[in-house]
Amino acid sequence: MKTLFLSFALLMSTLGFAQDTTGHSITVTVENFLTNDGKAVISLHTSETFMRGPGLQNLDANIVDGKATFTFKNVQSGEYALLVLHDKNGNNQMDFEDNGMPKEAYGTSNSPRSFGPPNYDEAKFKLEKDVELSIRL
Repeated sequence: MKTLFLSFALLMSTLGFAQDTTGHSITVTVENFLTNDGKAVISLHTSETFMRGPGLQNLDANIVDGKATFTFKNVQSGEYALLVLHDKNGNNQMDFEDNGMPKEAYGTSNSPRSFGPPNYDEAKFKLEKDVELSIRL
């Protein structure tokens, strides 16, 4: 009985120190895929990871009727940007022409239309609650 009481007391004391790690969800619908071939790959980035490798979370999905939907879960409040790629050949990376131009369609959060590589400042958004976003390739 004493052991049961101590176990219960220990459990209750640790619950008081438990932190809320659930975070927020980001649901993203990506539109304007020209074909359903391959897969859609999306990554969640901070300014430190944007265009520098894998994101904080990386997901892939099938493309159906020119669209793909993703949900990032347990994302803490902060500033983020999304990168999405139509990975036609399934090699999990962007392929380039000999002249350096991308062979596969890509997009970013806020769907900015600019020339050159994606820019974090144009793609960033502030996350303070669950959000639904759309990206157009």
